[in-house]
Amino acid sequence: FTGQVLDAIDKEGLKDTTLVYFASDHGGWLERQEGKRQLGGWNGIYKGGKAMGGWEGGIRVPGIFRWPGVLPAGTVIDEPTSLMDIFPTVVHLAGGAVPQDRVIDGRDLLPLLQGAVAHSEHEFLFHYCGIHLHAVRWHQKDTGAVWKAHYVTPIFSPPGAGACYDRGFCPCFGEGVTHHEPPLLFELSQDPSEAKPLSADTEPL
Repeated sequence: FTGQVLDAIDKEGLKDTTLVYFASDHGGWLERQEGKRQLGGWNGIYKGGKAMGGWEGGIRVPGIFRWPGVLPAGTVIDEPTSLMDIFPTVVHLAGGAVPQDRVIDGRDLLPLLQGAVAHSEHEFLFHYCGIHLHAVRWHQKDTGAVWKAHYVTPIFSPPGAGACYDRGFCPCFGEGVTHHEPPLLFELSQDPSEAKPLSADTEPL
């Protein structure tokens, strides 16, 4: 399907005037089954998957951009962005202005994509499961550290598994989640798999 869309853009001569942004709204659905067959995806080193609002495997996905003549080809940007950034980016490209009477969570992506800035404008990103805040990430600009606090995490089942195989997907609230007080804390640039929660003993800062 993606190839058909790109072919149509090329055929109509719109390649140089069209920004293409390809992404997923979540990581692989680990629990996916068809009958007795396990068809779930794989999220590499990242814990969790679809319907898990905090773990990296549920929210960390690549974004692929194409705009010949405007965006440099072959560039890799390792910065946190959000699908919420589509709105202000498109508004800017259309010559408009985002509303000023409310908070707009997205940021215009063009400066980052064109190399005018080195870092995403997102110092903080809030990660929800449905309407429930599960985690928040802080990109500490002066050090490059990326801290993430988990307030709520799904209870994986069976015990020791990396997903909620007995339910089909993990719940956002209720008996299927654990509330953490204090929150679980990870430093993602050192521990991208979120395997070792930090404590005052292991991370005094």
